[in-house]
Amino acid sequence: MNVTLRQIAYFTAVAEAGSVSGGAAAVGISQSAITDALKALEEQTGAKLFERHARGVILTYPGHQFLRHARTILAAVADAQNALKTLPEAVQGTLPLGVTTMVSGYFLADLLARFRRVFPNVTVEVIEEERSYIEHLMINGEIAVAVMIVSTLDNRDALESEILVRSESRLWLPPDHRFMGREAIPLAEIVDEPLIALAVDEIVEASDLLWRAAGLIPKRVLRTASVEAVRSLVATGAGVAILPDMAYRPWSLEGDRIEARPLADPLPTLDVGVVWRRGSPLSTQAETFIQVARTHPAPRLRSLQA
Repeated sequence: MNVTLRQIAYFTAVAEAGSVSGGAAAVGISQSAITDALKALEEQTGAKLFERHARGVILTYPGHQFLRHARTILAAVADAQNALKTLPEAVQGTLPLGVTTMVSGYFLADLLARFRRVFPNVTVEVIEEERSYIEHLMINGEIAVAVMIVSTLDNRDALESEILVRSESRLWLPPDHRFMGREAIPLAEIVDEPLIALAVDEIVEASDLLWRAAGLIPKRVLRTASVEAVRSLVATGAGVAILPDMAYRPWSLEGDRIEARPLADPLPTLDVGVVWRRGSPLSTQAETFIQVARTHPAPRLRSLQA
């Protein structure tokens, strides 16, 4: 029996929710139906896609590989539906698109690929800058639309935004860390741990707000602009990190394991969204880009804790 689109949709829903119950709620079916579909999918693929735990599920390595292809398949179906709504060949021209560093690394590539598949006659000119300068360019009308972290927008009176995905922040740990047996870790206990800080515009601002709100001063031992460096340092025990799920990968480039655990403190999410100038008419290119962005699947799991 061939793998069905329904099985792929159910698998993706469970992977993104981090639990069978969450996946079932997302697609509006019973837990037993989604469990049966996942069991059949694993039998058909010959691979164990999830590790089951009392608190939910976590993807195995084959599961991570399959998820990427599953999202591509679902995106292609959505692209086909979009293509029927707007004739792709009729949309031409250039779209100046602003992005920030975090977004360009973890959200942009798949979104651009989808847009180009549906609207191949539109040339997208990507402008990567710091958030404040991207806002300046949009207010001045030099950029029609941007994809960026919207939870830290400064000029909300002048800019419209729509959230595409919310990314929770978690504590990244090496597998042998003393916190591994804990369900959730409070900032008051993390403050004495050596902290690896990611020195990227949006992350720096969000991190500073986080620690200030808690009234704590973290023990930062290293700042780096490289997420890969953070992964390697955490995986080898040099320290811990607090970063959004959208940047999480369970392995470093060297193949060392990285774990992620929830924080006990209630924290705001890091929200990725599409932004445009308030009150200004959008070009056809910008409107079609926003339409595609609205149906773009989340790039990373929202729940990584088993």
